[in-house]
Amino acid sequence: MPKEAREFDVIVYGATGYTGRLVAEYLKDKTGLKWAMAGRSLTKLQEVRDLIGASADTPLVVADANDPASLEVMAKRTKVVLTTVGPYQLYGEPLVKACVEAGTDYTDLCGEPVWMRQMIDKYHDAAMASGARITFSSGFDSIPFDLGVLMLQKHATEKFGSPAPRVKGRVRAMQGGFSGGTAASLKETLKTLAKHPSLTPYMLSPFGLTPGFEGPNQPTGMIPEYDDSLDSWAAPFIMAAINTKNVHRTNFLLGHPWGADLRYDEMVLTSPGDMGKKAAEALATALKAPFGGDGGPKPGEGPTKEERENGFYDVLFVGEYPDGKRALYSVKGDKDPGYGSTSKMIAETALCLAETDGEGGVTTPGAALGEKLVARLQAHAGLTFAEEG
Repeated sequence: MPKEAREFDVIVYGATGYTGRLVAEYLKDKTGLKWAMAGRSLTKLQEVRDLIGASADTPLVVADANDPASLEVMAKRTKVVLTTVGPYQLYGEPLVKACVEAGTDYTDLCGEPVWMRQMIDKYHDAAMASGARITFSSGFDSIPFDLGVLMLQKHATEKFGSPAPRVKGRVRAMQGGFSGGTAASLKETLKTLAKHPSLTPYMLSPFGLTPGFEGPNQPTGMIPEYDDSLDSWAAPFIMAAINTKNVHRTNFLLGHPWGADLRYDEMVLTSPGDMGKKAAEALATALKAPFGGDGGPKPGEGPTKEERENGFYDVLFVGEYPDGKRALYSVKGDKDPGYGSTSKMIAETALCLAETDGEGGVTTPGAALGEKLVARLQAHAGLTFAEEG
C-alpha cells in the first residue's frame, strides 16, 4: 500500500516503556495526526493511554519483537514506525526488516554503532529500493550534534565561502542524566564485542558507519586538554563515540559537502585554571566506568517530571580554518537530554518523516531531513539553533 493511503501517520512502538510513554504524551495533543500506540500488552497499552490522558479512542496495536509477523502487519499500517524498544541489538532487527520490506519509514534512539553498521551492511540497498528511510539515533544521541555540525557548516560556508575542515563540538553546560536504555545498550555492545572481536573496528573507528570510506586521522578527544581559543579545559564526552560516527555518516551520505578531509571531535568544557584541569581529569576518570556498574538507571526507569523540566544542555560548535578564521554556532535544549528533550526530538523526527518524501536507505536525521527537522525542533521541541560571535 502506498504511504499516503495508510491508516496511520505514526505508530509509537514501545509506548508502555518510560521514554515511549513520554513520546505518546507529546503526540496525543497533535491535531490532525493519525497515530497509534503499540506494544506487547494490550492491557498495559490501555493503562498508559489512560495515564497520559490520551483520547479513549486512541488506536492500540499489539506487536512483539519476538513475533515478526506482528511487526510486519504493524509496519504495513503506517507511514512511520517510531520505536523506543531497545537495546536494539537485542530487539531491533526484525522491525528494521519489516519496515524495509514494507517501504515504511523508521526512527529510533539507537546509540549502538556495531549493530547500526550491521544493519547498514544488511539493509541499506534494500531500503533504497523500497523507499524506506531507516533513521537511527534520533534523540540526544545524535540529533543536536548531527544537526549542529550541519548548521555550523552552513554558517561557515556563508561566512567564509567554504566549509570548515576542522570542527569541534564542545558541551558547555548540561543538566540531566542518560537513560537506562543507554546504559543497557552499552553493556550489550560490550557483550557483542566480547563474542565477536572482529566487530571491534566498527566501534573504535570514527568512520565505522561509512562503508568503503576512511577519512583522515581524527582527534581522539579522550585526553583532557586546555583549549586556548576557548580559554577552558576540556574533558572526554561519553556520547562522542556514537555522535562522531553519525556526523561522518551524514557527511558521507550527502556526498561530503563538508569535505572528505573533515576532522571532528567532541569534548566537555570545564573551566580555566587548576579547578578546570582537576574537573577535566575527574571526568576522564569517570568515563572509564560511566554508569557505575549495576547502580545506574535500569531500562524503563527515569527522572521525575520536575527533574526533566529542570534539565538543559548547551553545545558549542567551532569551525576552524588553517589561516585562523573561526565560525561559531550553538545548539541548546530546554529539557534534560536523556528523556525530556530526547522524547520530543524523536517525536518531531517521526512527524517530519511522515510529512516529507525522500530517498530510502539506512540514514541519519541530518542526511534524511536536515534543515526541515531543524525548523520543526525550533518551532516545537524547545531546541535553539543560533550563530554566535
